[in-house]
Amino acid sequence: MNMSKLAMVVATTMLMSCADAQNAKEEAQLRKALAERLGDVKIDSIKKTPYADLYEIRVGSDIRYTDKTGSYLMVGHIFDLKTSQDLTQARIDDINKINFDELPKELALKTVKGNGKRVMAIFEDPNCGYCKRFRQTTLANIDNVTVYTYMYNILSPDSFTKSQNIWCAADRNKAWDDWMLAGKAAPTAPNGCTSPNDKVLALGQKININGTPAIFFADGSRIAGAVDQRTLEAKFATIK
Repeated sequence: MNMSKLAMVVATTMLMSCADAQNAKEEAQLRKALAERLGDVKIDSIKKTPYADLYEIRVGSDIRYTDKTGSYLMVGHIFDLKTSQDLTQARIDDINKINFDELPKELALKTVKGNGKRVMAIFEDPNCGYCKRFRQTTLANIDNVTVYTYMYNILSPDSFTKSQNIWCAADRNKAWDDWMLAGKAAPTAPNGCTSPNDKVLALGQKININGTPAIFFADGSRIAGAVDQRTLEAKFATIK
C-alpha cells in the first residue's frame, strides 16, 4: 500500500471513529433525557435511524421513535413511500429473530410430512382455538414439512394438564392430533410421568412469545397467528 492510500485509510478510520464517538454521545444524552421523562420504562437500545432524523427506541420487542432531544415520542409504523415497505415491521421482525438450530428439539413433538425438507416450529396451547383452526385447515394441506410442536401452556390452568397427558401418551403425536383435530382428550398421565411443560414455558418467555400459535422458520423469522395456506407457502418461498 502506497503512502497516499495509507493516509486515506487512516483519515477515513479517524472520521468513522469521530462519528461513532459523536453518535455515542448523542445517544447517551438522549437516554438521560428519556429516563427523566419516561420514568421506569426500561429502554433496551437507542439508535439513530437513516430517515427523518429520528431515533429508534426499543423496549423489548416494541419500537418507538423520538427526536434528537427526546422531547417527543412517536408510536406507530413508518413506511417508505417509494417502496411501500413497512420499515418498523422490518425492524421488529429482525429483533425477534431466533437461532432456529438452538431450539431444544427434544422438548417438542416432531412430525414429518412428505420429504420433510421445509422446517418449522410451532408454539401452541392445547386450548387455543386459533391453533386448532390452523392445524385443521392450513397445516393439514401443507406437504413436505418437518414440524416441531411445542406445547406452550399460557391460556388456562388446565392447559398444563392437557399437555402433560398428551406428552405421556403412548403415541404423543397421535394424542395431540386427536385433541387438536377431533377434540378427543388423552388419557390421564400415569404417576411418575413428567413433561417438559415448565421448560417450554421458560423457553417461550425467553424468546418473547405472547400468544399462540407462534410459528418459527429455519431462518429464525417468525409469524404470529393462524395464517392461511397461501401466506405460509409464500413465507416458505422466501427462505433459502
